[in-house]
Amino acid sequence: MYAVFICESSKGNLLEALAPELNERVGMGIDEKLQHLKLHESELFGFCDELSECIDVSPFSRSFLTQPALFLRIRPGKKAIVIHSIEKAKIEFEAIGDSTLKLRNGINLDGVLKLDNQVIIQDFSSQHAMDFLLTTDFINKKEKIPVWDACAASGGKSILLYDVLKGNIKLTVSDIRKNILSNLQARLNDAGVNIYKKFEQNLVLASGLDSNEKYSIVLCDVPCSGSGTWSRTPEQHFSFDKNQIDEFVKKQKAIVSNALPHVEKNGLLIYMTCSIFKRENEDVVDFIKDNYAAKLLQMDYIKGYEMNADTMFVATFTL
Repeated sequence: MYAVFICESSKGNLLEALAPELNERVGMGIDEKLQHLKLHESELFGFCDELSECIDVSPFSRSFLTQPALFLRIRPGKKAIVIHSIEKAKIEFEAIGDSTLKLRNGINLDGVLKLDNQVIIQDFSSQHAMDFLLTTDFINKKEKIPVWDACAASGGKSILLYDVLKGNIKLTVSDIRKNILSNLQARLNDAGVNIYKKFEQNLVLASGLDSNEKYSIVLCDVPCSGSGTWSRTPEQHFSFDKNQIDEFVKKQKAIVSNALPHVEKNGLLIYMTCSIFKRENEDVVDFIKDNYAAKLLQMDYIKGYEMNADTMFVATFTL
């Protein structure tokens, strides 16, 4: 109940039914909420001993008291029509850079914008997960770049890769869930992104690829605790069992171990989580460096808690 209150959940009817007096105070400031609940900010997050040293504990904890914003990524060449459409609908927004719009959570965009074609609903941190590619030679390649999105899920990162690399990719996607792949196919069709190959595979067990199949870029957005997104889904925080971290780490190490042999020489492995736990991030990076001939090029947290967004971890290796 308190999780719904402090995070200004969109499930207002639930809060009103459970505790109408809290529903009336959902618009309070952070300090007011803490005072009303008689809590110290240090009590808001229950797994501080697992946090990466790169995470600023105070602002991260306080982020649990504010509902994250809705972020849109404008597709290349669509900015003028998107801004015109959203202004015509009289929707308030904040422009961040050239391609990001920040809106109040819960805004209905039906009939206003063409999702996936004109804009992608994508958290701010996710939008910047591929920024390192802009500093590489891949950005100027003339031939199609073989790319494997190994844990493709709904396809948001595949579309981002397509846009960052100016459509110059030959895309393979895989996921453990057959229904997700069907949904992904439909979404990428709307986005104008061609899929060269897709297949269902549990990457914890094997890659599902021939041993000689290589890619210039392999993206592993691995299953994780999701702890960097818990301000958006506070119920996951309150139901999380610390022992689950070990299970996620086992999966993460198995997935990268099965994916790495398919990175071509001088190619890239991009390891990504939406976790803020050291064991899922820096420790997995150390595992890769200690067990494979992989050079770490970049490692960083995208600290979404500083701007009302999710927090992500990205590490890029070359072989």
